[in-house]
Amino acid sequence: MLLLVVEEKNGWLSSRWQLTYHQGWTALRKAVYLMYDFYMQAEVLINNESFSLNRKEEILMIEEHETITIRGISTIIKTPMTIGFVNQTNRVNVSVAMATDEFRVADYEKFNRSLCQYMDSVEISMYR
Repeated sequence: MLLLVVEEKNGWLSSRWQLTYHQGWTALRKAVYLMYDFYMQAEVLINNESFSLNRKEEILMIEEHETITIRGISTIIKTPMTIGFVNQTNRVNVSVAMATDEFRVADYEKFNRSLCQYMDSVEISMYR
């Protein structure tokens, strides 16, 4: 996945990433499903509205919409973050709280080193 831009916005590092290929709803749901266990207080949003889940498997049954987002505290990155996918595009919007030294400034190179492998793993999860 390619980092296009990162900027500071209200205590968050807001970034835009580009997937290798445009992805459809099935792949996006699969990525959110596989990430779900790696977030504390995970929340799924559909078109920016909270989606109530009784069990994780319901993610795979969500009907097609424009966007699907997962947010919570990443147990891997160790900070609150939001990852939003836009259906039928190669666009991913990521926001990371500026809560640790690693994420204090909107430095493209440092941010890319911190998140690139993680975001590549997210993209690979769409093909599992």
